[in-house]
Amino acid sequence: MTRLVRTRDELAAARAGLIEQLGPDATVGMVPTMGALHAGHLALFDAARAGCDLVVASIFVNPMQFSQPGDLERYPRRLDEDLALCEQHGVDLVWAPEIEEIYPGGPAQVWVTAGELAAQLEGPNRPGHFDGVLTVVTKLFAAVRPDRAFFGEKDYQQLILIRRMVQDLGQGVQVISAPTVREPDGLALSSRNLLLSPSERARARCLSAALRAGRDAAGPAAAVLAAAREVLAGAEGVDVDYLELRDPELGPAPAAGPARLLVAARVGSIRLIDNVAVELSDDGAGPMTGLVR
Repeated sequence: MTRLVRTRDELAAARAGLIEQLGPDATVGMVPTMGALHAGHLALFDAARAGCDLVVASIFVNPMQFSQPGDLERYPRRLDEDLALCEQHGVDLVWAPEIEEIYPGGPAQVWVTAGELAAQLEGPNRPGHFDGVLTVVTKLFAAVRPDRAFFGEKDYQQLILIRRMVQDLGQGVQVISAPTVREPDGLALSSRNLLLSPSERARARCLSAALRAGRDAAGPAAAVLAAAREVLAGAEGVDVDYLELRDPELGPAPAAGPARLLVAARVGSIRLIDNVAVELSDDGAGPMTGLVR
């Protein structure tokens, strides 16, 4: 049975009690979320359940990672439904703290700075976002003390930054990623999808279609990007922020080998992101010297 806890003290007591039952060698898996759970979150719960003795989910809409107050206010909140889904997928503990529990005394005066990568891709459109993400994840890790933490690949830049933070700060958490979960038509699952009108939802399909076209081009970088751009060029009502090709760690794209194709766009007033792994082949033009847009 899933247990809901609200404070750090309640979390610590519940965690200690479960570890006592399971034994001192029990592994703790954590899935940090902001609620409005969908199948992508549920896949993470299932992965944690399969690989850990104790599964903890956090549900916290973090104000520090929203640059626009309106986005924070309209973010979906549905705790009762989320708890039912946690129960169905074997989550042992749900920590759903109030803002004051995470940021006692008001906004954080000290925070984690995400570094140079945070100024790229999503950075120009979401100033301070990744500082907020890394700060709250650090706080969540400190309270839950997981052995493993599970994140989806849809928020790929976030995933890479969290991995770097864990390594650089020696947090001792194994970060495990899971593939993006998609709707039957290919749209990446996101809590923001709930905010799309039916017509916007139909137009949003072009993002995953463009990524598939790029992936299926299976050639040099220029061919991959050309195939993706062709799909986006034919999409009405979609304002593309970026389409970029990077290496798997989000450095410069290689001439050949594994790479990541990433896209962000606004559909109406809703901003969506997506990405896909691609395999580049060398066309003989020599190594890439920079990022490929």
